[in-house]
Amino acid sequence: MPRCLLFLPFLLLLSCTFTSAQDLTGPKGETFTVRVIKDKLSDPWEVTYGPDNYLWITEAKGYKVSRLNPATGAQTVLLDLTPERKFPRYDKVPDSVDGGKPWPQGGLMGMALHPQLLSGKAYVYLAYAYQYAGAGKQGDGCDPNFGGCHYTMRLVRYDYDAKGQKLTNPQVLCDSIPGSNDHNSGRVLIAPVQGKNYLFYTVGDMGAGQFKNIGRINHAQATSSYEGKVLRFNLEPDADKKQYDRWIPNDNPFISTQKQNAVWSLGHRNAQGLAYAQVNGTGRIYASEHGPFSDDEINVVERGKNYGHPLIIGYNDNNYNGLAAGVSNHTEIPGEWHTAYPTIKSEKENAAAIGAQTYRDPVYSFNPNSNAFLTKVMTQVRSNGEKDSPEWPSEAPSSIAVYTSPGIPGWQNSLLVPTLKTGKLIRLPLNASGTGVTGDTLTYFRSKIRYRDLAISPDGKKIYLAVDSSSVTSGPSGEDPKGSQYRGSILEFTYVKGGTALNKATDGKPDGSTQTGAKAAIQVGEKRRRE
Repeated sequence: MPRCLLFLPFLLLLSCTFTSAQDLTGPKGETFTVRVIKDKLSDPWEVTYGPDNYLWITEAKGYKVSRLNPATGAQTVLLDLTPERKFPRYDKVPDSVDGGKPWPQGGLMGMALHPQLLSGKAYVYLAYAYQYAGAGKQGDGCDPNFGGCHYTMRLVRYDYDAKGQKLTNPQVLCDSIPGSNDHNSGRVLIAPVQGKNYLFYTVGDMGAGQFKNIGRINHAQATSSYEGKVLRFNLEPDADKKQYDRWIPNDNPFISTQKQNAVWSLGHRNAQGLAYAQVNGTGRIYASEHGPFSDDEINVVERGKNYGHPLIIGYNDNNYNGLAAGVSNHTEIPGEWHTAYPTIKSEKENAAAIGAQTYRDPVYSFNPNSNAFLTKVMTQVRSNGEKDSPEWPSEAPSSIAVYTSPGIPGWQNSLLVPTLKTGKLIRLPLNASGTGVTGDTLTYFRSKIRYRDLAISPDGKKIYLAVDSSSVTSGPSGEDPKGSQYRGSILEFTYVKGGTALNKATDGKPDGSTQTGAKAAIQVGEKRRRE
């Protein structure tokens, strides 16, 4: 039986925290019910609606991969990766014992199911932190002079044994991806390029330039580094001689005669969301990305393009002129803002230097705060330090999906973006071509929780949201699990009624609907998350 159920307009409040009808009524009059599918998970990171009609999840700190029955909440653990984690649960060890060693941001992170999971290619792709360079060191294990806390990530393909309900036969695609206690990103996506499917993986900038990584050099602009990038891999090995080269497509944009290179795009800060969909016949990859003191971004990810970080923050609008993407009060770090991030003389000049054919502005930027506001915030941090820093408006987008179904009137061809800082689901309607955002920014399901990821049912009428086990970041900011609601839960929001008026000329479909439910289900099933 469900542990918590809330109906509208008649409210049945058991242990729910959505305490009013407004919490579950959208800005266009849409009404929903909410139900807890599963709780007490160990920081669910990924939730995917599988072709078997089960929810597939990863637990970031529990290092488990499971299938959930969405009707009953019954959980089957397919894989426990704890033996592959070559460091202890630092988040559970007292600092007096381990010297204050940090947990990696995330842990077990992204997952993608092969499109032919049930028809001949039963492959599941996973990304997780497996090694900490500071594990055997005294103290916190991070480099001196705020040089960074260095983890290593692994990207692996498993076989799914449907009969035995296990993931077996691991094949390592790459085991040298940089990791950190901050800005690991870690989202995995399968998407086509010119009709062939590939595996895409987001890697953050390692937090290089802030907190314990304030002195760590940022490599988001270096094509020779995987930091601050979107990577592309083969779903199956090719004929290259070297083991790991086989997983890297030979037509990636930064391949050299000496070395294979998985980099697909660069200049990313912390892209935790990645999704693919066709909008009006054209397929695109969309990413959601964290900004520093403003400008959380939505980007359309393209081959070989540069998204600016840390030289341009958000739009190319000069609001960061004279500033940097980070700041500290550690005067031993040289520079005006005491950070390894470069000071930005002019965003427009930086964009021109990258080149109009290569640089890409975000298609949408949340809270593009003014230069005066940003200068005030950064000056306060420089004077008082991070622990006494002021607040600034931001969303901290944790994932992204493209809603292409006609299931909820008015929602078709929208981006859905869950947030960590503001605890809500944001809907951004796309323009007709899918190249930009149009109309109002719409918010749903606001609560004092941190939404980590989302999935959509094939009919488009149920939205599943994963909720962190803590109410604040598990990265540099520490934890406060007592302040959380629905800790470690998978929530199901079911559409009941309301929304955009139906057009009788389209046989009851929302205006502009041209897709069948089956086709839309295929597209939303290919979705693809602020610590």
